[in-house]
Amino acid sequence: MGNLQWVNVNYSSCPMTDHQSANLIKIRLFNQQDAEQIARLFHQTVREVNVRDYSVLQVKAWAPDDIYFRDWISVCSQKFTYVAVDNGTIAGFGELELDGHIDCFYCHKDYQRMGVGNKIYRAIEAKAYELEIHRLYTEASITAKPFFQRMGFSIIKKQQVECRGENFINYAMEKYLTRSEELVYS
Repeated sequence: MGNLQWVNVNYSSCPMTDHQSANLIKIRLFNQQDAEQIARLFHQTVREVNVRDYSVLQVKAWAPDDIYFRDWISVCSQKFTYVAVDNGTIAGFGELELDGHIDCFYCHKDYQRMGVGNKIYRAIEAKAYELEIHRLYTEASITAKPFFQRMGFSIIKKQQVECRGENFINYAMEKYLTRSEELVYS
C-alpha cells in the first residue's frame, strides 16, 4: 500500500471554492517520505483548527507535544492512506482501512474549505468501490462532522470518548455505498 501511485478520480462533480491551487492538487498514496509532513499537519490542524470546538487541554491530549506519539510510517503504510499534494506541500490526508473504517482524515490548517478534503474523500470512496466495501464509517470530531455529513454520512450516535486522560465528544458516522453512486466515480 505504500507504493507511490497517483490516483485518477473524476472530480467534475466536486465543487471547488476560490482557492486557485486546489485544482492543481494531486492525490496519491502515502510514501514514507510523507511521514514528517503528515505528523506536523496532524499536530497543527488539531492544535489550530480543532481548538475551535475543543478545549486547549483536549487538543493537547489529542495532539501531544511529541508529534511522533504514533508511528506514522508504520500506521500510514498499513492502510490506504491518500495524500493531497500541492506543489510539494501536503495539503491533507485520509486513511481507509480494509473494513471501511476511515481513521485519520485531516486537511492542513491553510487548506481548510478549499476542496482538498473533498478530493481526498473521493479517492477513498473510489478505492472502497474498487475493494467492494459497502459501508464506510468513521468517528468524526465536532469539527469534521459537517464535512462528513456533506459527503453523505449519517450520524449513528453522539459519543464520549477518552484520549490520554481527556474526555471528548465525537460522532460515530456511516455511509452505505450504492452502485448508482459508483458510476459517478468511474
